[in-house]
Amino acid sequence: MRVDAARAVAVEWVRERMRADPSIEGALFSGSTVGLPDDAVLPVWSDVDVLLVRREPGVKVGKFVHRGVLLEVSTVTWAELGGPEDVLGSWVFAPMFRTDGVIADPSGRLAAVRERVAAGFADPVWVRARCAGVRRRIEGGLRAVGGSAPAPVAEQVLAWVFPTSLLAVWPAVAGLADPTVRRRYVRAERVLSRFGFADRYAGLLDTLDGGGVDASRVREHLAGLAVVFDEASRLPRDGFAFGADLGPAGRPVVFDGAAELIEAGRHREAMFWVLVTYARCHVVLGAVAPERERAFGAALADLGVASAADRRRRADGLLAALPGWQAVVDAVAAEAVAG
Repeated sequence: MRVDAARAVAVEWVRERMRADPSIEGALFSGSTVGLPDDAVLPVWSDVDVLLVRREPGVKVGKFVHRGVLLEVSTVTWAELGGPEDVLGSWVFAPMFRTDGVIADPSGRLAAVRERVAAGFADPVWVRARCAGVRRRIEGGLRAVGGSAPAPVAEQVLAWVFPTSLLAVWPAVAGLADPTVRRRYVRAERVLSRFGFADRYAGLLDTLDGGGVDASRVREHLAGLAVVFDEASRLPRDGFAFGADLGPAGRPVVFDGAAELIEAGRHREAMFWVLVTYARCHVVLGAVAPERERAFGAALADLGVASAADRRRRADGLLAALPGWQAVVDAVAAEAVAG
């Protein structure tokens, strides 16, 4: 399906939802489709991200198929979104407003934010602010790895992998590229290459997988994940923020998306979302099943993060490397705003 047709389906869904729920006061496109041309083809593993703006907190709608289009719908309140300068300084929200992705805006508040963000997006002051926000998130997450409160292994892995993976987001934000979630390493490689830092990408990937495993091994882990995913998808998942990602609607994103990366020679990049999804499935499944635990443990061992001590050591190593990465990010940002 073309991107413009998929967006039209999303717009229709938003209008129906706003008629049914007057607390929704605006909506805009977010995620990887922002900035794509109308005639681009939306892959089967890609969703159309929509952010609903509410006057009061609401439950994340999540991932679902509507009229043949995979939608990922999140919510935010006006207070969480903030004013134009709050958005300009946010590496999460600013990319959504750099182009005209507003779907519905009865009050005109989103248009005012968009106008300010579009004008100031490449201002060095705001680029530095967004980059500083990414670094704070990395540092805060990594320092908390292996904290005093015991937690299941799957939760410990998620607490390590997400701040670790933000290292890939950091140069993307500096290079004025829209950060993505599942394909963040692919985006990082493109930005680093564009700005003359292609030689740093291997080291960035090493922070994720400790040197990597070959494509055949990644395929084995993907096959093991399929068994666990199907088991988790049969359980109630309403209490989990990522629950919809583990259902039928989310399956193509995980498996077709990973297969596409592997076939493109990016098996190391694919392992990021394989690991995230594996851990999320184990969070939902909870109780230990020895065979399943062995398969998950094998994936962790291949990445060099099988134990809490391993994850703490990797977190410390990345924390120590951040000043060097800061220099890269600063150089990328300087060139991006100049160009």
